[in-house]
Amino acid sequence: MQVLERDDLRAIYTGGLAAVDAAMTLAGLEEARVRFLGRKAELTNLLRSIPQLPAEERPGVGKFGNLVKRELEQALEVRQAALEADELVHALESDSVDVTLPGLPLPAGHLHLITSTQREIEDIFVSMGYEVAEGPEIETDYYNFEALNHPADHPARSLHDTFFVTSDILLRTHTSPVQVRTMERQRPPVYVIAPGKAYRRDSDATHTPMFHQVEGLVVDRDITLADLKGTLEVFARAMFGADRRIRLRPHFFPFTEPSVEVDVSCMLCDGVGCRVCKRSGWLEILGAGMVDPNVFRFVGYDPEEFTGFAFGMGIERIAMLKHGVTDLRLFYENDLRFVRQF
Repeated sequence: MQVLERDDLRAIYTGGLAAVDAAMTLAGLEEARVRFLGRKAELTNLLRSIPQLPAEERPGVGKFGNLVKRELEQALEVRQAALEADELVHALESDSVDVTLPGLPLPAGHLHLITSTQREIEDIFVSMGYEVAEGPEIETDYYNFEALNHPADHPARSLHDTFFVTSDILLRTHTSPVQVRTMERQRPPVYVIAPGKAYRRDSDATHTPMFHQVEGLVVDRDITLADLKGTLEVFARAMFGADRRIRLRPHFFPFTEPSVEVDVSCMLCDGVGCRVCKRSGWLEILGAGMVDPNVFRFVGYDPEEFTGFAFGMGIERIAMLKHGVTDLRLFYENDLRFVRQF
């Protein structure tokens, strides 16, 4: 350090360095800092008083006063780093915990059964050449009902069944609106599935107000009901086992004609009949059918040129059948005893 021009600055400098070197703990070092660099320290008061000094003394006092301050601050930083390192070594030596031992393992999370079932369904259809499409959960009456051939007096439009936000805005009751939106965006051929959440006013052991669906749509030339059956047979065997069989029963849906309910042979009794399948040998898994020509007209497809089929399944229903879950509400109660089984 350069020679100081004032004895008081020299004394502050040498005294400060001595106090820093003498500090054996971080607490002692903090005392030295406050004594020599604190708000009430002699150096601080001296620097504040520079404007009151004679003009010829101000440059020297300012220059060397700030130099003393910087030197002491650097000495404090070096001493603090050394003391912290010493304290760390002391703590490691005196601590009874062996820090080289591995930590306690935390339980690993996993996908919820609904999510894993949805992904399994998606993988099956993607392997058959389908694309995954998505759409909004808050829908308009047009996409949710009108464009899907639901007449104005259809029961599904009632407040008893549907969550309406306004007279024209609602929480979608199925993922079928995604099919309409997809057809509006592209010309055939169309091979898509639409997984996602849907909402209906229903709650019991087999229904919840919010649930998950996977809807499928195929539109191309010369598509027949046989194509639908073959597709669903591939799905059923991939999902439930290679020995599974399916059957189609006549039904009615507003947006398909003809419409069918699809059953799979019971995987517990192999179709012989048991308590789960109510002695019938069959379990219902989904609804399907050939796309009604009226739906094609809403999206500008020529029903004379194109045909197609659609199907829809509840993901919870598939998961319950595959894993033997007897109450739908178990999926949403967050009981770890249930969740950890999957």
